[in-house]
Amino acid sequence: MVFEKKSRTHHLIFDRLMKQALHHPPTPTAVVYPLSDVALLGASEAAKAGLISPQLIAPPKELYKLAAELKVDISPFKVIEAKDALDAARKGVALCHDGHCQILMKGSLHSDVFLQPAMSAESGLRTQRRISHAFVLDSPEFERPLILTDAAINIYPKLEEKIDIVQNAIDLAHAIGIPHPRVALLSAIETINPKIVSTLDAAALCKMAQRKQIVGGILDGPLAYDDAMIPEAAQIKAIDSEVAGRADVMVVPDLESGNMLAKQFCWHGNAEAAGVVLGASVPMILTSRADSAKSRLTSAAAAVLITRHSAA
Repeated sequence: MVFEKKSRTHHLIFDRLMKQALHHPPTPTAVVYPLSDVALLGASEAAKAGLISPQLIAPPKELYKLAAELKVDISPFKVIEAKDALDAARKGVALCHDGHCQILMKGSLHSDVFLQPAMSAESGLRTQRRISHAFVLDSPEFERPLILTDAAINIYPKLEEKIDIVQNAIDLAHAIGIPHPRVALLSAIETINPKIVSTLDAAALCKMAQRKQIVGGILDGPLAYDDAMIPEAAQIKAIDSEVAGRADVMVVPDLESGNMLAKQFCWHGNAEAAGVVLGASVPMILTSRADSAKSRLTSAAAAVLITRHSAA
């Protein structure tokens, strides 16, 4: 059987997420070390769009110099002095912990430096959940938003870590308007094989959902990618499932597979990707230097929606 591709020329899903987020006032956001073109422009554009009210944390001299070079007016934004990237990250975490900001946004520092203060036991941002990363994907091949997790933080998650990864993704789905997310637990095959740990984990996670240890979503797995995303593949393999062929959330076995899958969506599938870190008391916007302006704006929009959903 030949699968017929569906395609769109515009990323309409991200447009809808932006409109959803703009129903709320701008959210106070700690922008950590925005000392690159993309970092400062990203924060400025999100503020102009009405998504966030940024507080810029960086060495002031360098920040004002960059703003002048880029011709970006940062006079409406509060500037908080920091001596270096780690100091900026610590001050951003403190602003969120003290309630002055509700979102933490990564600037031009390395991700590990950005996350280190937030993930420490003393940060006040940790919850009982494990922190995880999720991409929200807007692919021209699909008429619904897709969530892919975890492709950036948890390298080889064990079962107990996958529980939180799944629950974090379900909560994100609710925040962006998917009330009953269909969650596919991906592996190489759709049957349980004791030699493939991800198939055993998938089976356990499904049973945990049945026992209400994971709530708010419909889980199935193990599922191969085609089983989860392509209706014709699920039909050919006679997989009787509410999730197969129409998953909203893809939970990958490990960071390597997730990272490769996300980049294939973006670079070969013309998808846009918004990235957020979940599981802390505030959402964190984690973007890449290669992200488009639209991806950066939608990452901010997703964080805004998470904040409002948590407060509801």
